[in-house]
Amino acid sequence: MRLTTGALAGVGLLLTTLMPAQVAAEAKIYPYHGANYCPAGLQPITISGVICCGQPNQHMSYQQALAHPVAKKKRHYKVKRVVRSARPTCQPGTKGCSDY
Repeated sequence: MRLTTGALAGVGLLLTTLMPAQVAAEAKIYPYHGANYCPAGLQPITISGVICCGQPNQHMSYQQALAHPVAKKKRHYKVKRVVRSARPTCQPGTKGCSDY
C-alpha cells in the first residue's frame, strides 16, 4: 500500500515539473502573404496549413521556411580496385595455357 502511494506521488511530481515546459512552448504562427480580409489590427496567418486571422510570431512565411537550403550529407564511397596481371595465372602444363 505504501509503495503505490509513493509511486503515485513521484508520478505527480514528475508531471507537475514537465507540464510548464509543454504549456510554455508556442506554436509557430507564420504570416500569409495574400489578400487581407481580416479585421483591423489582424493579418492573414498560417497555423498548421490553415489560413486564418491573427498576429504572426515568425518573421518569414511558411513557404520561405520550407525553401531554406539544407546541406545534404556527403557520402564517401571506397573504390575497390582490382589489379590484374598481364601474365597468365594458370599453372604450366594445364590445358589452354601457353608460354609467352
